[in-house]
Amino acid sequence: MASQNWNRDAIPADKAGFDCAKGHPANGNYHHHQNPSAFNLDLAVISNICDLYLADGLYVIDSTVHSPLIGFAYDGFPIYGAYGYKNLDGTGGITRIKSGYSQRNITVRNTSPTGASVSSGPNVSATYPIGYFREDNEFIANASPDYLDVHNGRVCVTPEYPNGTYAYFATVDEDWNSVYPYVVGPTFYGTVTGSKVTSVTEPTTTYVATAGIVEVLKENDFTVYPNPASDLLMIQIKTKVEENMLVKLYDIKGKMVAEKQFLQGSTIVFFETETLYDGMYILEINNGKSTVRKHVAIQH
Repeated sequence: MASQNWNRDAIPADKAGFDCAKGHPANGNYHHHQNPSAFNLDLAVISNICDLYLADGLYVIDSTVHSPLIGFAYDGFPIYGAYGYKNLDGTGGITRIKSGYSQRNITVRNTSPTGASVSSGPNVSATYPIGYFREDNEFIANASPDYLDVHNGRVCVTPEYPNGTYAYFATVDEDWNSVYPYVVGPTFYGTVTGSKVTSVTEPTTTYVATAGIVEVLKENDFTVYPNPASDLLMIQIKTKVEENMLVKLYDIKGKMVAEKQFLQGSTIVFFETETLYDGMYILEINNGKSTVRKHVAIQH
């Protein structure tokens, strides 16, 4: 997958390798180019190219827990978010899982990361800074278990694979900005046997809601941010939603100004608030069995 064609492999320096913060279909496959956590939820925001829409916020980075399973690569191995167990056997606590790649210390582009001579690309400059091209990165093996291999993965224990599996991680830096190679490295660890699923032949389990179970919502089941909000208000639930759940936003006089739904299987909804007046609002979350209300502020 790696190329020596400098122009073809150009990638934006601020959020390299990502397509406007949105997953999108390619030949029928929904995918992300980098960590799907939203741009403006990074600890240090370096880009405002995109905003939070649709696919963004599949999960929000949480440094205290193992990141969720966010997908599978074409070779069948799982892809996780940015945090995992430090040690390969699942011990050592939670840590940020790190890319084994780093940017090269070069001023001219006439060699590959291996040192081999190649057709020259543009010199390093403000127009073409380090990180603009794929070949600006080189792999340096690190023996620490929280560093990934050349494929951007490792064999380790995860919550879904207690006996261990090879797994890719969506890598970020200490400020939660995505870093090369973002999800999967220049090559896959396993064998790519297909890229489009048209049918499932393996045994599956169909989810059937169990009648009579009353799920009582609690205020600490949800995180609301930012608060105060300016252009966007995000609501995240700690566990996957088993059934659609209604979310309403009221002004302080009790008038409903917006309505959204947690869809089954999702964890996040958001309200665009740039057109709302400054002031206090009430967020109401209802699952048909119980209701939680939170006060939020809009401040532009």
